[in-house]
Order: sequence, then structure tokens, then C-alpha cells
Amino acid sequence: MPTKRLTQRSMVFVLAGGRGSRLKELTDRRVKPAVPFGGKGRIIDFALSNALNSGIRKMAIATQYKAHSLIRHLQRGWNFFGAERNEFLDVLPASQRGGTESWYKGTADAVTQNIDIVDSYDVDYVVILAGDHIYKMDYEIMLRQHVDSGADVTVGCLTVPRMEATAFGVMATDKDGRITSFLEKPADPPGIPGDPDKALASMGIYVFDWKFLRDLLLRDAEDPNSSNDFGSDLIPDIVKNGKAIAHRFDDSCVREPGAPAYWKDVGTVDAFWQAHIDLTNFTPELDLWDRSWPIWTYNESVPPAKFIHDERDRRGMAISSMVSGGCIVSGTEVRNSVLFTNVHTNSYAVLDHAVLLPNVTVNRSARLRQVVIDGGVTIPDGLVVGEDPTEDAKWFRVTDRGTTLITQVMLDRRAADS
Repeated sequence: MPTKRLTQRSMVFVLAGGRGSRLKELTDRRVKPAVPFGGKGRIIDFALSNALNSGIRKMAIATQYKAHSLIRHLQRGWNFFGAERNEFLDVLPASQRGGTESWYKGTADAVTQNIDIVDSYDVDYVVILAGDHIYKMDYEIMLRQHVDSGADVTVGCLTVPRMEATAFGVMATDKDGRITSFLEKPADPPGIPGDPDKALASMGIYVFDWKFLRDLLLRDAEDPNSSNDFGSDLIPDIVKNGKAIAHRFDDSCVREPGAPAYWKDVGTVDAFWQAHIDLTNFTPELDLWDRSWPIWTYNESVPPAKFIHDERDRRGMAISSMVSGGCIVSGTEVRNSVLFTNVHTNSYAVLDHAVLLPNVTVNRSARLRQVVIDGGVTIPDGLVVGEDPTEDAKWFRVTDRGTTLITQVMLDRRAADS
């Protein structure tokens, strides 16, 4: 009888409850994993697509902060799992269970409060994921390393320049990849054996045997001094008292031969804007067009994009840009920009290095440069943004790097004060 792939004996538990406050007003109405990304999807689609493409058909998503948008997306775009085929996708909002407080106290507590649900999946391995990063990864490779090494936990790690690792949790390892210490945002990160100019930074991805993790969670829940968090409590404890192994993302990243290993935390407005502009490059590092490892999402039924008018200064055109279905580019010049679903732009407008989330309307003669426009916003006639940062900052959020974030609340306040 053939042996099952490890992913068939595994589940993913996605931690998707954090607000992501560094994205500022983009997370006023939605949790960070539900923020739109890539023209038509959401940030969480990357973690879930990696699991699905790896062969994992059992998923649990723990939600907490303003989860409605996320839950609705999962119901619409990820509703194809069939219990009759032993496939599951469960959304697990924080709730009062067994006398606990209603909120998840930490990342580990989010799993602890749902031990009975994980038990019902009848799996051998659990892959703990963050729901708010952009990357493509084959979890089967990480699972195989975990089993072959006999680790208590295997930690996904990025290889980064050593002094860039000061913003991460950093793993010090021996030559065999065993983690000897875990340091949170160290001022002087330890280098990799044999490559001292590089460091291993935690991706927040962990693989456990479920029986081991289950016992660990129950013990942690009884510890009054624990913050019930994987990075702060459980992983350091295993590093000290058990066997923790580092898994290098380079070994499991899905990419074209010779391409760099792509992983992004789009947790700031600048990073969110830059990741989208990078997609307009001639050969983007993140390949969304790879049909062998697709990023699955909810596909709204919309007509193809349309470009109309062909007159001087009133030409519907897009150059080095991504334009999604349902868009109408009417007499607008679009360059190096990303237009999400159902964006409508009007005559004499100019979009330059602009990221427009779904259902945005840009009215006549607006000029927008280096902007992120939140979903559902209506840009008024003649609005100019990106040419005078001092004026922009009176009404909108302008970052230190010059990216302007515009929401409808900001525009309404500007209109009321004008």
C-alpha cells in the first residue's frame, strides 16, 4: 500500500486575528489578512494557496479583530472543500469556550482554545502559519525535514543580511541546523555558521507533531507567567529543553530556476505600495502567472476590463500596469499602476505608480501619483495628489517615503472643511 504524503496527514492552523495597525487606515474596517492584494485577491490567499497546492486539505483559520470581511471572503472564495472527501476549512472566531475569556490571549492560546477541533481532524502534524505574508512555499518539503530530523518543532526561517535581521526574531543554529538560541529583535544578530554575514530570521511558520504540541499547549495554559505565545513562550522553551530545527525558506520557496526567494511582509503602507508596484515590473519577482502554483481566491463575476477614447490628452491607456476585470479606463492615462476589480476612471485623469483597491471611482482631471486608494473611494474632479506633499498631508496620510494613503473618510473631511 503506498505511503501517504505528509501533507495528507497534516493540517494548517492560520493565525489571522491581528489587526495589522502599521497599515493604518487600511485596517480600520478589516483585519490585515483580509486586505486586498495583487489586483483581485486578499493577503490570506497566499498562505491558504500554499497549503492547497502543497496537498493539505484540512485548514483552520483563527479570527479575532474585525473579521467580517475576512469571513465573507473565505465563505465566497474558499467554499469548495468537501467533508465527504475528508476536507475541511473551519473559521474559528474567538469565543467563550470552557470558561475562558472571549479573546485569544496569544497565538498559542488561539490553538489551545480549539484543541477539540484540531483533534477532530485526526492529523499527525500541524503547520502553524501567519495569515499576513506574501510568499509561495511548498510545505511538504518543510514537513519532510521535520520528520527526517526528529525535531520537536521546525521553524521556517528567512536568510537575510545579518544587520537587517534586527527587526525579526533571529535563530542562532549549529552547523546541523539545530536552533541553539532564539533572540527577539537583537541589536547584534548572530550569523549563520559558514556564512557570518547572513542571519536566519523567523517567518512565524512552525511545524509540530500534533501530540507533542497538544501536551505543550496544555502545560503552557497552566503557566500563570506565560503570555501564551509561540514566539515568546513555546519556541524558546523548546529551544532550551527540546529539539528545534531551522528550515530555510530557500529550500522550499516556489519560484523559477535562478529567481530569488520572494517573501514580503506588506505590513506598512510603503511596503504594501511597493509590493504592488513591483508586480508591474517586466519580470516581477513574485510570479502570479505561474499556473503550476496558482494563488486561489474569490473570482467575482465581472466583465473584462475596457479602455475607451483615443484623443490627445483623453486616451484610455495602461502601460506597465495591472488592470483587473470590471475596470473601465475612460480617457485616463495609467502608468506603473495596479487597478483592482471594478475600478472606473474618467477622462483627462492620470494615474502614475498608483494602487487602487476595488470599486474606486476616479473622476475627471484627477492626477494621482504614488498613492494607495482604499476600496470604494470616489476621487473628486481635479484632485491632485503626489505633487505637493505638504498640501497632501493636510488631508491624507503621507508616509516618510512619500506614499499617500487616501480613504473616503479623509475625502469627506476635506470636502466638509473646504
